[in-house]
Amino acid sequence: MSKIMTITNLEQVHAPIHFQKRKKIPAVWMRAGTSKGLFLHQKDLPASSKLWESIMLSAMGSSQANSRQVNGVGGATSTTSKVAIIAKSKRSNIDVDYTFIQVAPDQPRIDMTGNCGNIASGVGPFSLDEGIVMARPGQSEIDIRVFNTNTEQIIVETVQVAPDGTSREDGEYELAGVTGTASPIKLAFVKPQGSMTGRMFPSGMKQQILNVDSQTQGTFSVRCSLVDAANPFVLVDASSLPFSRDSLQLKIDDSDLLSVVEEIRRAGAVQFGLATDTNAAGLIRGTPKIAFLSETTGDLDQADIEVLSFSMGKAHPSLQLTGAVCIAAAMATPGTVAWELAGGKKLEMVPKHGMSVANQDIASPLPVGIRHRSGIIHTETMLEMNHKGDVQVERVAVLRTARRLFEGNVFY
Repeated sequence: MSKIMTITNLEQVHAPIHFQKRKKIPAVWMRAGTSKGLFLHQKDLPASSKLWESIMLSAMGSSQANSRQVNGVGGATSTTSKVAIIAKSKRSNIDVDYTFIQVAPDQPRIDMTGNCGNIASGVGPFSLDEGIVMARPGQSEIDIRVFNTNTEQIIVETVQVAPDGTSREDGEYELAGVTGTASPIKLAFVKPQGSMTGRMFPSGMKQQILNVDSQTQGTFSVRCSLVDAANPFVLVDASSLPFSRDSLQLKIDDSDLLSVVEEIRRAGAVQFGLATDTNAAGLIRGTPKIAFLSETTGDLDQADIEVLSFSMGKAHPSLQLTGAVCIAAAMATPGTVAWELAGGKKLEMVPKHGMSVANQDIASPLPVGIRHRSGIIHTETMLEMNHKGDVQVERVAVLRTARRLFEGNVFY
């Protein structure tokens, strides 16, 4: 561990010091969805990913556990402290390999256990602009097949192409949580179930009662669904929480409330099989993620469900894209908490998911609205039935936008 020198005499400034030479990596800073992150070419990094941590912590400003990240390019929040590592893929029928790194803004730690869908929306444009993927002359739209190495899942990104062959940024699509309009990027998460656990419902139940031991609330129980689709999420029925909906909104940043949220998340991690006990679950804050679900309070924005999600111990300003995918998959699955809260039990409810049988589409999906703190996100879900009659989620599609903010070198 390096020693910090305290200057007590001006002559010490000229004393011999052993300096480490700064190093640099070509980098691009992008807004992708409602997140911002550092985009790097894998070829510019050490071959072993075990050597990446110190580089990311230094570049983002998390080496000294300063939550402001003032000594790096990180933005002091979980949504602006992310890194995407991109490489031309050698896999069959895949264009780009993408590795996601969540850099903790308040401690010297990175998390590579899960994916970030918002950052993923920048992978296609980055790959096109950097020449990793090439559009044909005159092509106005391109499908880029992305392999996320964290979850070993495929995302098909449909990106608009400018006349010069780069990604087109201008457009009329308005993304909740981002001011202005831009060109839409369609992300289709292909067969998203089992991203980390291999199963959509690792506990074997579509919903269950989760018992939680809390330092402030004592022992209590919540109704939830443990769903692994795009990322593992603890989806909690907000009405089963030990505090009211009004107090939840009023104390959204209260440390006692956030500690209870973390206690629920840790209990869910154990039930997921992602941790042996709640102490072990506390060591990995990135997964599983957690969100509180509620019935909609109005239909002015055509929302089907309301969500309050959390990221790295704090309330998320909008909703993780993988959270939208996970919730959409759960809403299309009878018996889950999300399906019930979206009105699945109502006799007059017409399913909005599409359906394919033996690789033939027999019904197209309708948009499903998920209301979050910054607005609403729409998803489209396709289910697939095989020759045995088994049904699974074939894909969930979401629209995002992205913008290249600056390019150059990042120092570490």
